[in-house]
Amino acid sequence: MTDSGTIKFELFFDYGCPFVYRMARLLAAVGMKRDLQVEWRYFSLTQVNSRDHGPAVWAAPHSSHVKGRLAFEAAEAARRQGKFDAMHMALLEARHSAGLDLDSDEVIEKVAAGAGLDMNRFQAEMGDPHLVDALARDHQHAVGELGVFGTPTLVFANARAAYVRLARNVDPKDAVEVFDRLVSVAGEEPRILEIKRPVKPAPM
Repeated sequence: MTDSGTIKFELFFDYGCPFVYRMARLLAAVGMKRDLQVEWRYFSLTQVNSRDHGPAVWAAPHSSHVKGRLAFEAAEAARRQGKFDAMHMALLEARHSAGLDLDSDEVIEKVAAGAGLDMNRFQAEMGDPHLVDALARDHQHAVGELGVFGTPTLVFANARAAYVRLARNVDPKDAVEVFDRLVSVAGEEPRILEIKRPVKPAPM
């Protein structure tokens, strides 16, 4: 938290992750009542989970189908128009609420149009191979300097980082309470390294 009362942190995410969607909804609700400054940073789960030794997600040929990369490119193209926030949430809603395939060019263009982007400019930007540079930068920084391994991971101003998975979508009326508890442990209590709730096995 800054002196002005603004709560500032980075959040590493992948559009395919349902826990990122839950976190985004929580933060949207909290943002209605608190001054949040969230810097959304790209993190490729495809890259993390890859078992082959081929090119990285951001280095694969532009013509190659790489799971999850198209959505990152679309978000970065929207950022160039100053419309990252609108596109970001629209992509999450499309994937996790509407169940749409974000690896589809048709879906991505539909989402971009709905988010109010200049479509001529968007289509031109999507052809730029340098769109993935931001993904490469964020992901490599996350892994190499912060030790990020999954999404969503929050990194606070004091450099404390926490991988957080919400069990379900949080009711907006409870959002501030849940967020305050999260920050008090993840961002402010260095003595707690990890909490993981066991899941009871299903009855045989």
